[in-house]
Amino acid sequence: MLVALIPAVAWGSIGLVSGKLGGNANQQTLGMTWGALLFSLLTTALFWNEVTAHSSLKVAIVGVISGLFWSLGQNQQFHSMKAIGISKTVPLSTGLQLLFNALAGVLLFHEWKSTHQISIGTIALVILIAGAMLTSFRDRRTSKIADKAQQENWKVGIRALALSTFGYVGYTVVVNWSNVDAKAMVLPQAVGMVLGASFFAFGKDALRRDSFKNIITGLVWGAGNIFMFLAIPLVGLAISYSFSQMGIIISTFGSILFLGEKKTKKELLFITLGSLLIITGGILLANI
Repeated sequence: MLVALIPAVAWGSIGLVSGKLGGNANQQTLGMTWGALLFSLLTTALFWNEVTAHSSLKVAIVGVISGLFWSLGQNQQFHSMKAIGISKTVPLSTGLQLLFNALAGVLLFHEWKSTHQISIGTIALVILIAGAMLTSFRDRRTSKIADKAQQENWKVGIRALALSTFGYVGYTVVVNWSNVDAKAMVLPQAVGMVLGASFFAFGKDALRRDSFKNIITGLVWGAGNIFMFLAIPLVGLAISYSFSQMGIIISTFGSILFLGEKKTKKELLFITLGSLLIITGGILLANI
């Protein structure tokens, strides 16, 4: 159980770590992929026999495409964090990812077959949507004094969230669709991540100090990735995946406590309730 909690701590800390290290969204994404590439090399060495046994051109292509989707998802999530804040971006992003990944599982892969699965899954999706709506709640007293620039930032944030969700869902769907070995795909996936991040950062002050600093962010992500692999045979995929979603507590409330994001008491209450609902919905989906 302790091993299964490490991905939650690692992935829940990504926004906080990148926020402290600084840099724009493109620099953060690029630096993060460099760190992820280092960890993918470690993973490949750790599972060398399995990797060599399952490596193929198909695995390489699927991995690169998955990594490109991920770079879009992560880059746009950083843009959303800049526009509307970490405490709003992460719960909304988590809810949307769980929602559309679940829909992809139902519509594309027919994972829900029994009446029980469909009913529980539908309830979980409703809970997720409600949680996402609660976390985006804005106190009218503060929204009335929001200036025009802040309103435009919300437009940027919502657009970035939509693109981020598309990227993250594509990142997982392409792997499930292709049915390739996950460990053999880790290295080409990291290569795709670096290629995508390089595209977004090209000509935008990419090779600056902040990019190199955010290698630490990638190492944090990579740590969560490796411990997720280690947790699955220990406690099962359902528990390990559910636990990884608990990181929303760290990212949401950590940004308020450590990065100084301001919230009214009413907004904090709704964020708390929304986060709890998203966690509940994630657990229900994982147990299907």
